[in-house]
Amino acid sequence: MTKNFRSHIAAVLCGVGCSALIPLAGCATSATKAQAELDTKKARSQFEIGIDHLNNGRVALALGQLLSAERLDPKNARIQYALAEAYTRKGKIEEAEQHLLRALELYPPYHDARLMLSNLYIHEGRYEEAIVQTGLLLEDPTFPGPWRAITNQGWAKFRLGRNAEARVDLELSLEYNRRHWPTLLNLGILEAQEGHRLEAIALLGEMLDLDPRPTAQAEANYRLAEIYVSIGQRERALGHLMTAVAQVPSGPWRKKSEEYLKLLR
Repeated sequence: MTKNFRSHIAAVLCGVGCSALIPLAGCATSATKAQAELDTKKARSQFEIGIDHLNNGRVALALGQLLSAERLDPKNARIQYALAEAYTRKGKIEEAEQHLLRALELYPPYHDARLMLSNLYIHEGRYEEAIVQTGLLLEDPTFPGPWRAITNQGWAKFRLGRNAEARVDLELSLEYNRRHWPTLLNLGILEAQEGHRLEAIALLGEMLDLDPRPTAQAEANYRLAEIYVSIGQRERALGHLMTAVAQVPSGPWRKKSEEYLKLLR
């Protein structure tokens, strides 16, 4: 067989997509790269559809799209983060944690993933672990909005009974951003626990003026009701409880407010 003929055969084999028995390295590499690019494109499309479902409360549909995207692009940190969000909304905390850890493994400076992980640990009562994550965020000079991590850190310390340290963190967070309503809520709760009722009322009222999400408003109104009962202002307490019930159709703060109303009436 002449050299020219062998070259012709090789060209034909590459032309039909490398399906012949004789492997041709250059052609295989090209096909693999093309498939990878196609998978990435499909994953991006499914990711965007999944995010749209998630934003509109269709969590089960979002999970289906995001899991398909993950299979096509398993090293995409944004997909891992979105899966964590979806699993959190489904109440599947273990799965959410796994995807957050995977996102951080793929991209360690992923600030939102680390902040969400600290939130998850606080929700689960794993306060020391939450403090580790907030510490890593605060050591990073590129982390935007440090008050978010400081607030989480302060709340974790408060839940551990380290009130003096928690106060320092929460007051520092307010110095950064006075309009961050979670800080106002958390510091208001701390003040109420320590018997500083007027300070707590002022902080919770300031928080409500910022018009946070309904569940947060319901919690603040419930806690204000507790304070007003403690200082003998029953009618004001009733007003805050009725407001809390009206703010959310369901959930723990509505239930607690309804139960408290029954006790006061």
